[in-house]
Amino acid sequence: MNVLVTGGLGYIGSHTCIQMLEAGIKPVIFDNLYNSNESVLGRIEMVTGASPIFVKGDVRDKEKLIKVLKEQSISAVVHFAGLKAVGESVEKPLEYYDNNVNGTLVLVDAMREVGVKSLVFSSSATVYGDPASVPITEEFPTSATNPYGRSKLMVEECLTDFQKANSEWSITLLRYFNPVGAHPSGQLGEDPSGIPNNLMPFVSQVAVGRREYLSVFGDDYPTKDGTGVRDYIHVMDLSDGHVCALNKVGQTSGLHIYNLGTGNGYSVLEMVSAFEKASGKKVPYKIAPRRPGDIAECWADPSKAQRELNWKAERTLQQMTTDTWYWQSNNPNGYPDH
Repeated sequence: MNVLVTGGLGYIGSHTCIQMLEAGIKPVIFDNLYNSNESVLGRIEMVTGASPIFVKGDVRDKEKLIKVLKEQSISAVVHFAGLKAVGESVEKPLEYYDNNVNGTLVLVDAMREVGVKSLVFSSSATVYGDPASVPITEEFPTSATNPYGRSKLMVEECLTDFQKANSEWSITLLRYFNPVGAHPSGQLGEDPSGIPNNLMPFVSQVAVGRREYLSVFGDDYPTKDGTGVRDYIHVMDLSDGHVCALNKVGQTSGLHIYNLGTGNGYSVLEMVSAFEKASGKKVPYKIAPRRPGDIAECWADPSKAQRELNWKAERTLQQMTTDTWYWQSNNPNGYPDH
């Protein structure tokens, strides 16, 4: 199976390409390198022994998409390409709607023209807004607290309407919780440009000496230690989830929605302590005010994915922190030329 992977050189995309290759699926990577790095290609080859085809392109470029879909005999698309920083989305809402919403519509339009009818979309648990309770099931009401979340929700709604009107299509919405960790080889990991927006890369950059201390946003939440609780999932488990989705429902018409999480919640301070244990480094932190739009706790009920996709997150908190540290200590400044 030849699968077009948009944003395939990004953090989750690149790890998923590795797991696809291991599963005998051929990824064709389509990425505009806006927030990713071309050197990732060589690292995928180093780990798998296979060299995926790479096409530099933007998902808003319909002609280029049509050309790749035809020339590479693509049978399904996994769509990661998009902007993903909550704070930045508040400052640049137009760019987020253009990239994330318009980009997806252009992609689906190109697929429709070529007759490719299978799409797996990289969505997010942010579409649950501030959930009334936890754990969160796929049936929970959706809402958004920022433009990034709204862009994901809009795409989900567009794709839902489109699938209703085109019942022969298979569209899978994967709602990720908090991806962390890195490939166990230490060759690939998360390399955010600028100041990291997520906890784990920030913690690992403090441990490796790139940053002075971690800011913990809020210690007065109604949680076990006052800090926010999230469902952290190893990026390799998340990648396996995409392979399962392609294999199990990728060719089955319908709209398929799954949470990809572990079903466990860890607080910020629990994550810091686990990371200190894995790295043998102290991670100094300071308590800062809560961030607007942040919620107290959020974790998944992943039982539907286990039932229907035969997928379950297997990797432990220990593996998440150990693999993150192995990547960061081997690549203190991330990928070269970044």
